[in-house]
Amino acid sequence: MTPRFDPADLPKNPDLNFESRLWQAGILLVAGLDEAGRGAWAGPVSAAAVILRVDESILQRLSGVRDSKQMSPSQREYWADVIRLEALAWGVGFASQQEIDQMGILPSTRLAMQRSLDALSNAPEHLLIDALVLRENQLPQTSLIKGDSRSLSIAAASVLAKTARDAVMRAEDLNWPGYGFARHKGYGTAIHQAAINKLGPCPLHRMSFRPLHPVVAEE
Repeated sequence: MTPRFDPADLPKNPDLNFESRLWQAGILLVAGLDEAGRGAWAGPVSAAAVILRVDESILQRLSGVRDSKQMSPSQREYWADVIRLEALAWGVGFASQQEIDQMGILPSTRLAMQRSLDALSNAPEHLLIDALVLRENQLPQTSLIKGDSRSLSIAAASVLAKTARDAVMRAEDLNWPGYGFARHKGYGTAIHQAAINKLGPCPLHRMSFRPLHPVVAEE
């Protein structure tokens, strides 16, 4: 189910509009899902699922939570800790660069989302997902365009997915020095491109992604 969306209706901050409607219908375990790293050239894609407590005051307790792209790294780290404390349940999942190369980025993103759901301590009754549908999951779902700007649950998931993936890429920077993974997190920056040109791709790179094709062809 994908409700129509008028950009003029975008709230100033993500709210509990969708969650509250479900809570009022007796659906209390609502999981918001989002991903991070879909467009990166290297590393896994991550996803997170967050079930918020049925409590309107959580909007105030998570007042600084936004779409993770609108937050600074320090803000994301701070609010990730708060989210983990305040949420009823949360889970993070990954799909590796090898799975991305084998399956494609969209199936891998859905796989990471399913793994984040599998990591939840409470089984959800309804899913709020940023822009995607989990076709192989039988739970009722609402796919929301710009969901991380509209739903607090999805925004919280975006923060956990981003901070979890950033931590992985900082750790991988120690395993693959010279690429700058701790700095750009595997995304397609000029520094990253220069490192690939100099060093060639490493096992962390997504070889199915177009920016890596010319490098492979030259080898």
